[in-house]
Amino acid sequence: MTPLLLRLWLGFSWAFPCALSHLAARAHRRMQAPPDRLGERFGKASLPRPDLQAEGRLIWLHAASVGEVVSIIPLAGLLLAQPGLRVLITTTSATGATVVANRIPGALHQFAPIDTPAAVTGFLDHWRPDAALFVEGDLWPRMMQTLAVRGIPAALVNARPSKTRSRAPRSFAVLLRPMHLITLQEDSLRDEFLRLGVAPGILHAPGNLKADIAAPAVDPALVQAWQQAARPRSIWAAASTHEGEEEIVLDALSALDQPGLLLLAPRHPPRAESVADLLKRRGISFTRQSLGQQPDANTAVHLIDTLGLMGSVYAAADLALIGGSLRPGPGGHTPYEAAAAGCPILAGPYLRNAAAAYQALGAAGAMREVTDAASLAQTVAGLLADPALLHHMQSAARAEQSRHQGASQRSLALLLPLLNLRPGPENSETGAMDGPE
Repeated sequence: MTPLLLRLWLGFSWAFPCALSHLAARAHRRMQAPPDRLGERFGKASLPRPDLQAEGRLIWLHAASVGEVVSIIPLAGLLLAQPGLRVLITTTSATGATVVANRIPGALHQFAPIDTPAAVTGFLDHWRPDAALFVEGDLWPRMMQTLAVRGIPAALVNARPSKTRSRAPRSFAVLLRPMHLITLQEDSLRDEFLRLGVAPGILHAPGNLKADIAAPAVDPALVQAWQQAARPRSIWAAASTHEGEEEIVLDALSALDQPGLLLLAPRHPPRAESVADLLKRRGISFTRQSLGQQPDANTAVHLIDTLGLMGSVYAAADLALIGGSLRPGPGGHTPYEAAAAGCPILAGPYLRNAAAAYQALGAAGAMREVTDAASLAQTVAGLLADPALLHHMQSAARAEQSRHQGASQRSLALLLPLLNLRPGPENSETGAMDGPE
């Protein structure tokens, strides 16, 4: 019996598709996505399906936004290198679409269809994927139902912890029913999926795709300039901060007896003006990277408001707070870019999006949790005063990140057999949910 929650959604999306279409159109405009591509969200493709030969295959990857897209860049490259294989990537966000265009050459991109009968049917009728891969989650009832009915093999890739799965276990058990394969960020998630009735044989933990990255690019001249400006002070960083977090970081800075030089990098560079205004109001001496300014001995904060410099930030800093974690909402950001650079990590308590990663780094001795300005100041002061402990955390961060190297290749080996499972008859009912068509 299909859970009531799913039946309600299937009924609502069938009876009131215009409401979902209106919300999708508003979101599309708010993201400043190309107006002429709005139809993609309603299942109206803006690109032709590739003319594949008899042995060709089209694999569909759905990666909702930037974080998910970045995590599959190596995997997508490996898939594109397979003979006769084409890759379609869908995203919900416009920023995710930009990352696909810039960093995954050769992949086709469309905005993901909303979960209405017409949009789902139109999308699948046009693209006819040979397999569907969902990165981390973002599973919608009607899409999962239709994949099951059409016999299209599906996989959940790089699954992460989810409070929603624990709050609605019966619904998620049904959503996961069409999956032929589930790969986990950490093996510790296995029990959670087993409790949902997932067959043990389809669960694998090949490593976290978000950790399977090369050390971020570093500008040695920039790192040297920052370190020279700070000398003899220490350097610490607050990276990917969100609204409300800069205040906490600056409160901690003011509480330090030896504040050092803070490299402050907001998650979204367009927020730099408001962060600069905050620094001015507080009377804090600062410089801005986007204006070509560089810190000197009198600089308390250097504002990193230019993209592409995080590798240099992590290389220069003795430790880094990863933002999105000090206040409810964002749910934390991946720590593995910092770990790959060998940078000791601090984070707040709100880490739902990357809980397994932070737990593993904490267990390895590479990460410390803070809760507020006072604990941040205390932790920063304690670590900066203990070079031996910082060195241990640096080594632990690199070791934990390196444990996941090769995750993309191992995931590929698990995924390729799905492409040998051709879509079944249109009238197959295996794994389908009950609900309005």
